[in-house]
Amino acid sequence: MTKNIRVLLYYKYVPIENAEEFAANHLKFCKSIGLKGRILVSDEGINGTVSGDYETTQKYIDYVHEDERFADLWFKIDDESQNAFEKMFVRYKPELVHLGLEDDVNPLELTGAYLTPTEFREAILDENTVVIDARNDYEYDLGHFRGAVRPDIKAFRELPQWIRDHKDEFIEKRVVTYCTGGVRCEKFSGWLVREGFKDVGQLHGGIATYGKDPEVQGDLWDGQMYVFDNRIAVPINHKEHVIVGRDWFDGTPCERYINCSNPECNRQILTSEENEAKYLGGCSHECRVHPRNRYVEKHGLSHDQVVAQLALIGEELPVEV
Repeated sequence: MTKNIRVLLYYKYVPIENAEEFAANHLKFCKSIGLKGRILVSDEGINGTVSGDYETTQKYIDYVHEDERFADLWFKIDDESQNAFEKMFVRYKPELVHLGLEDDVNPLELTGAYLTPTEFREAILDENTVVIDARNDYEYDLGHFRGAVRPDIKAFRELPQWIRDHKDEFIEKRVVTYCTGGVRCEKFSGWLVREGFKDVGQLHGGIATYGKDPEVQGDLWDGQMYVFDNRIAVPINHKEHVIVGRDWFDGTPCERYINCSNPECNRQILTSEENEAKYLGGCSHECRVHPRNRYVEKHGLSHDQVVAQLALIGEELPVEV
């Protein structure tokens, strides 16, 4: 299949004056060239993932690099066969990533030591080093570095409290951390230093860069990398592919994510198409019988069909439904 689409992943912490105005002008330019994607602009920098054909993405790269604040901005590039987005969004927020701190960390002033992919691989193999995944639990469940710690969090802002609850387990050891492209680790690693961790490192460029390094070739990564676009999953290990994801319903190997069919739940779960149909896309009984179940609506299932399907899995509709 021809790969004539490029996906650009990037960020840079740099002060942006009048960031809301900058975001509006940035959106106008992106739309003018037909770029698709999602960009976050804040007072502290820019973070985005965008996609388009070679000519379009090159116009965007050149446009960004013309601004002296972003002249050295590092674009991580994937070649794909389809656009990763359907629309173009540029939004302003006060922070690039929200760590939930009263006294926020400025990565330009404090951050962990940058590790190359080779140095990070060595850290993974060092039994005296703790590797902490800085991403959310559903990202970890699809793929992660072998032996990495999985914080029980559903949002980045929950990470500091989780670390405080487990601080005694890690404080005397070398700690290295990683995330998708690096933007979260910049703040998180700096926070670890401020919390008193003595030897803190971060994977420079994130998982996305590790998978492209010609020396490590994604070694010691299991599963796939979760991405926040239409692709959802991206391969990283080019030496071997080990599936670590498990189907929500039966625990079999799985790398297919869906959102729970209950719009009020929307939990991301791994499941096969067969089990999605079997359980009406709902992660629980309550979600399966929700009156606005999206799977039921999408497939036009009648009341009798829903009742019959629930009976197959030993469930039934509540009397009031």
